[in-house]
Amino acid sequence: MESAEIARRFLRFFEERGHTIVPSASLIAEDPTLLLVPAGMVPFKPYFLGQRTPPARRLASAQKCVRTPDIDEVGKTTRHATFFQMLGNFSFGDYFKDEAIPFAWELLTKPESDGGFGFAEDKLWVTVYLDDDEAADIWHKKVGVPLERIQRRGIIDNFWSMGVPGPCGPCSEIYYDRGPEYGVDGGPIADENRYLEVWNNVFMQFERGAGGAKEDFPILGELPSKNIDTGMGLERMAAILQGVDNIYEIDTTYKILDRAAELTKSRYGRDPRADISLRVIADHVRTGTMLVADGVLPSNEGRGYVLRRILRRSIRNLRLLGSGEDRYMHELTGVAIDVMGEQYPELKADAPQIHGVIDAEEASFLGTLRTGTAIFDVAVEETKRKGAGTLGGEQAFQLHDTYGFPIDLTLEMASEHGLKVDEEGFRRLMKEQRDRAKADAKAKKTGNADISVFGQLLERTGKVDFLGYDHVTAESGIVGILLDGVSVPAAGAGSTVEIVLGRTPFYAEGGGQLADQGVIRTDSAEFDVVDVQSPIKGVIVHRGKVRSGELRVGDQAQAEIDVERRRAISRSHTATHLVHRGFRNALGETAAQAGSENSPGRFRFDFTAAGAVPPSVLRDVEDEVNAVLIGDLRVNAFHTTQAEARAMGALALFGEKYGDTVRIVEVGDYSRELCGGTHVASSGQLGLVKVLGEASIGAGVRRVEALVGLDAFRFLARESLLVAQLSEQLKARREELPERVEGIVTRLRAAEKELERLRSAQVLEVAGELVAGAADQHGVAVVTHRAPAGITPDDLRKLALDVRGRFPAERAAVVVVAGVPSDRPVVVAAVNDAGRGRGLRAGQLVGVAAKALGGGGGGKDDVAQGGGARPEAIGDALRAVETAISAALA
Repeated sequence: MESAEIARRFLRFFEERGHTIVPSASLIAEDPTLLLVPAGMVPFKPYFLGQRTPPARRLASAQKCVRTPDIDEVGKTTRHATFFQMLGNFSFGDYFKDEAIPFAWELLTKPESDGGFGFAEDKLWVTVYLDDDEAADIWHKKVGVPLERIQRRGIIDNFWSMGVPGPCGPCSEIYYDRGPEYGVDGGPIADENRYLEVWNNVFMQFERGAGGAKEDFPILGELPSKNIDTGMGLERMAAILQGVDNIYEIDTTYKILDRAAELTKSRYGRDPRADISLRVIADHVRTGTMLVADGVLPSNEGRGYVLRRILRRSIRNLRLLGSGEDRYMHELTGVAIDVMGEQYPELKADAPQIHGVIDAEEASFLGTLRTGTAIFDVAVEETKRKGAGTLGGEQAFQLHDTYGFPIDLTLEMASEHGLKVDEEGFRRLMKEQRDRAKADAKAKKTGNADISVFGQLLERTGKVDFLGYDHVTAESGIVGILLDGVSVPAAGAGSTVEIVLGRTPFYAEGGGQLADQGVIRTDSAEFDVVDVQSPIKGVIVHRGKVRSGELRVGDQAQAEIDVERRRAISRSHTATHLVHRGFRNALGETAAQAGSENSPGRFRFDFTAAGAVPPSVLRDVEDEVNAVLIGDLRVNAFHTTQAEARAMGALALFGEKYGDTVRIVEVGDYSRELCGGTHVASSGQLGLVKVLGEASIGAGVRRVEALVGLDAFRFLARESLLVAQLSEQLKARREELPERVEGIVTRLRAAEKELERLRSAQVLEVAGELVAGAADQHGVAVVTHRAPAGITPDDLRKLALDVRGRFPAERAAVVVVAGVPSDRPVVVAAVNDAGRGRGLRAGQLVGVAAKALGGGGGGKDDVAQGGGARPEAIGDALRAVETAISAALA
């Protein structure tokens, strides 16, 4: 039975039993305390905590999940994986144990021909919590499981909580006996390899207090409303129903593994080391594909770092299998899209964008590998030569900071060489480099406590109505005031607070559009709105300062946005849509939006692209967009179903998740996108769009910045004035300026080269005099010389080498020259072979001089360079060198 069919049967079974089917939430967790969704119940967490009301009392879902704490074990075992899917049914104060337990048993044991999974009843074992007699009785008396196949386990195995105060309760798990070839007899308590867990029923019936995450906490009492949370691992179920040994051999994983083996000319099952690499590749390619599909982009922080690490581990393991410089991720990603596409059709629709991101990361990392691996090998060789067992934190930091090597990769590669890494030193250097104290003022509040306040407000007052599409002012009552995340009844002048209205014209930041600003007035107070956010769906929060008077919950208020700011932002937002369409027309559908910011008079637009966009393409897109403005196309917004929107060809923001009903914004027949932002009435209102340029902001992602309206006109006016001034100064017509400037630059460079030649010749002119005037110390020719002002470090080096080269090979000689380029002294020492034979070393001599100059330096025995901060000490430095030479020779 294929994985997609397993999911279909599960959801169909519970839909027939009154459950509302909820699509998988994005892997990007809505809970700000999580980077990614690690468990099937996470999207339902606000319902269990009472922060929001569920859409129905019975729900069921097939949820995508990613967990990476055990990422280093992936591939080494056949049990660990980073991506998996959890099938779950949930009850919120509806049914409890007496229905949840029979539901699970019925679906598992019902024949496949009747829509079940066809498990033999005598193959199933059950565990319950130690004192959960109620569950044990239901299993035995109602379902008919023999007592000898019901085992009791303690709090570690069969009691669940979120790890924080809140709902908790006992678990009851169902295990499948794979047979004696997989382990010993005796049920799950004897061997969890032979007896494989396939279903977990969580009975949320108690409230726990603060304490240890797993077992050290008090039970405060029973919940007023009991809930059910169940989970069935789709991949594990597929392994059993498909008759394979592990999750790497099921349909949605093995096809990737098999293709990776074919591409790298490997064979699964022959070489344990190759098997590990193949399993890593299969798991990580699937995980990376799903993360990119949900809008995660490779970066060096947060969930972007998780993705980058996963993709780079895949690429490196391909190299370990002998892929060399060949790029296989595109094909393997295609296999992942095919095998997962039946369950998630959006993968196929978004395939070009997914390929674009992963292909770019592969190209970037292959270059990193080439450079970084060479540096790493040198560091390993040096560490082993010293007899040390730990790679220094400085070396690990250099690999990360200079060559883009993730610390995880350094740790992994060092382990392969039998070395450890000074992680503490690495972390210290990273901390010194970053300013971790900086916080995003517009970020959502974190933690359940803050979210809970907004959830309770939503429960009490209902959804906030947004009127801003049609109105710039509105009357409404103040339904909530928050001070430092805590609800308060009133706020006086000077207070910085958050205000919630029953309805508002203020747009909350989202979809790349900056928030509105403005003022909220009551009969007795004024409040300046500087930011607007939506911390949870349905709540709009106005952040700012009470300018005068006192605001009170229940007061009637007049909300008024800054109209000119809104209009300028709306022009930018509409321009972003047009530029998006323009780049798609120019570069193809792979140029998918990867982010934007629409601010007054200007915007930035991020999109996926394999490389830099040629200037000619930028000009063409700019021309095309401004032609649309001249056409003054009508901008129309309307709501429809998501399916209808796709059928119309409306563009959706890559990785963004939308509800069943979506809002479409179209500009004539030119552009059509899903969007919740505000826009102009017609394209002509934009006036002018001026693209300033584009640049890379990460592997496979480019950023375009542009101006709109008056800002664009003012920019061009300044540019025109500048061109007029150049034309006047150079006595050339505007169209002649490029050629004229190029000629001036060419002549200037030629003059600089000639000056450089003359300066070098002048410096070297004194070489003969220095050789002739060399002092003799114990049979060694010694030259110490202070060069004139204006000399370059390169000239100093040339002079030292030229003077040294004029002495006969058999004559021991040492040359030390010093000068002051750019206000900082530099010293160069050169010693010939005969001089080194007398024990003189250039690096040591430079060290002596540099110390006198208040600096440092060194180098090889034959030539070395150093410097300092005390130009007035050059004479002392040269005398110190002479003394050191005399002492060494004596």
